[in-house]
Amino acid sequence: GINTGSFYSVSTLLNQMVIRHYPGNEVAAGWIGLTIVLAGMLGSIICGIWLDRTKTFKQTTLTVYILSFVFMVVFTFTLDLGYMWLVFLTAGLLGFFMTGYLPLGFEFAAEITYPESEGTSSGLLNASAQIFGLIFTLVQGKLTTLYSPLAGNIFLCAFLLLGSILTALIKSDLRRQSANLGFVKAEVK
Repeated sequence: GINTGSFYSVSTLLNQMVIRHYPGNEVAAGWIGLTIVLAGMLGSIICGIWLDRTKTFKQTTLTVYILSFVFMVVFTFTLDLGYMWLVFLTAGLLGFFMTGYLPLGFEFAAEITYPESEGTSSGLLNASAQIFGLIFTLVQGKLTTLYSPLAGNIFLCAFLLLGSILTALIKSDLRRQSANLGFVKAEVK
């Protein structure tokens, strides 16, 4: 929920962040948003394919989470440098990993909560993301208005770091994979 909530907050406040450093560039802010979305679509597909092929649920989820944190830090500290092309690049990489995390999070949750329904785990993750998104957008928006986009983004960076640590602490008990392997072995006999 933290990663996706952070993504919702960045997406909601993107125009405000860009305009603060690049006045009059509302159109560019929209194009940056589109870049985030398109890179995110590509990230979701690539991360999903990688996970299907490797079955490395925790490692992949944790790696993409950490890269989301890293590129949030990079985006945060390059936003005000005055290079619009750099904002496009860092925002695209941020979108690639933050949105790429979505299918990984759902699949990893389904693995560790099996035999609970995938609908239940994904529903709880969505609800969590909405709650974090609401809170993060309000707090980041306030920090951005009172101080600067830097303050609001550092707030998100702190929570993405926390989310990375929490993800690292999750026990990788792949119950669904174990059940599927047991089913296959039973059919072979």
